[in-house]
Amino acid sequence: MTGRDDRLMDMKAEVFAAVGQPVRLAIVELLADGPMCVCDIAKEVRSERTNVSHHLAVLVQAGVLSCEKQGLRMIYTLERPCILNAVTCVERVIRQRINDAAKAIGAEPQ
Repeated sequence: MTGRDDRLMDMKAEVFAAVGQPVRLAIVELLADGPMCVCDIAKEVRSERTNVSHHLAVLVQAGVLSCEKQGLRMIYTLERPCILNAVTCVERVIRQRINDAAKAIGAEPQ
């Protein structure tokens, strides 16, 4: 691979790493329904606001989310909704793994 290819791989890995944490994944899925303020996101994911703010910053840095200040509130938006396609793909992989395991033990696939 070239240096440019290496950098592209690093950037791809950064996005996967950003989304690949349970709270961050929950935030991404939550924002699929539309923009929200950090206070509401924290309530929905049942986490401290400061902790959620850290996760949001990682997602913004990775280019997955954007934020905008509206008065005293920070509003977060899913900047790249196409990331949900990757989430759907992961769900398919999981379902297939479950079905394969069920077949292996002679159980009924899901």
